[in-house]
Amino acid sequence: MPSAIPLHQYNHVPETKEDLDWADLATIDLSKYGTSEGNKELAQTLIEAIRTKGFFYVINFGISQETVDRQFSLGEAFYELPLEEKLKFVPDLDNGDYNGYRPAGRRLLSGGVPEKTEVWNMATKDGHITQPVPQLIGDNLEEIESFAKSLHDKVLDPLNHLIALALELPDDYFVKLHKWETHDESHLRYMKYGKFSPEEAAKLEDGLWSHGHTDLGTITLLFRQPVAGLQIKDQGGNWKWAKPLNGSLTVNTCDALSFLTGGYIKSTIHRVSLPPKDQRHVDRLGLLYFARPQNDLVLSTVDSPVLKKEGFTQNEFEVGGHPVPDMGEFTKLKQTWQQKKVKNHRAHDGQEILPGFKGKYHK
Repeated sequence: MPSAIPLHQYNHVPETKEDLDWADLATIDLSKYGTSEGNKELAQTLIEAIRTKGFFYVINFGISQETVDRQFSLGEAFYELPLEEKLKFVPDLDNGDYNGYRPAGRRLLSGGVPEKTEVWNMATKDGHITQPVPQLIGDNLEEIESFAKSLHDKVLDPLNHLIALALELPDDYFVKLHKWETHDESHLRYMKYGKFSPEEAAKLEDGLWSHGHTDLGTITLLFRQPVAGLQIKDQGGNWKWAKPLNGSLTVNTCDALSFLTGGYIKSTIHRVSLPPKDQRHVDRLGLLYFARPQNDLVLSTVDSPVLKKEGFTQNEFEVGGHPVPDMGEFTKLKQTWQQKKVKNHRAHDGQEILPGFKGKYHK
């Protein structure tokens, strides 16, 4: 049997010294969670944040930095594997499968520069990762599964509880739609944005690694990454940088949550820019968790007193008289649209993914 692949300690690079236009985001402090007073305060802060900004920070979520850095070390080691090894685990990307490895170079960015973004996705089924994995991941599978479950239990469940409180729904309304043991499309991701040479960076006409888009699930969790890149589109249409706050998760709301709330909670538009000049010499490694409700959930607007009072009673499918998809169907169709290998990044912008919903890249 091959020996285990050693892991090196992950070292976070220094933050940029450039004076960037940072977004002013609310912070959800989960040390306050668990009492009626704390929950009420957090629910109000949360609903205001996701109604006005769509992004917020979460702190004091009960997972140590040492545990988080182990996942960054695993991600770093995964991308150091030979390309031929990683290519053994490429799913059927053009038909919407995404659990496994997505190599770089599947499309051209502005200026004709090939993109350098690599993705490794791991989904759980009945609480376990069952997809084929390389030895590095297999040797550490129990630790990875435990980490994903901690995110689910310590972060996702409280956030779903607080959203339900804010919408005057039963406390466990959204929690029950995201049960750990129920098959859904939630997954943990290691994501590498490969650095560009100065010559390549100069050719990037818009200076972007990833164009403006929305995520397709309910909530996305992003661990602090000191290489600045994430930008958020505010209500005025301006792009602001998301500051890497120590010991935090950066969280955004997504398409499915927007559908379920009739557009009351927006699916947040965001993109990834080239880093500031003092950080362009390094790769940007991301550690993320994408939460999605159970596959058979029909994405109809929920029956909430708050939504009725505010006039958000129909999503785009319902307004147009179109069939409302379930989560599994919507995931498959949007992933297919996102992952198609195309020459130009704008080649399928505005394409109808299903009646009532078009895929868009945002400027």
